[in-house]
Amino acid sequence: MPLIHFVPTKDYVPKEDEYSCPMYKTGKRAGVLSTTGASTNYVCSVELPCSKEEYQPPAHWIRRAAALLCALND
Repeated sequence: MPLIHFVPTKDYVPKEDEYSCPMYKTGKRAGVLSTTGASTNYVCSVELPCSKEEYQPPAHWIRRAAALLCALND
């Protein structure tokens, strides 16, 4: 994945043709549940465009459990 430039947007609603890709600190995808109920390994979701003809639809990436990783497991 290339570098990502985050632009904060108030009340952002993702488009139907965007894949809401989860980002994790490591490839383990598991962490201790915090008091909010979220995993401590989860960072955020990144909306990836899937609208061009050469791209696969979001369902394609959901079935494959595609995710972004900040670091590789040692």
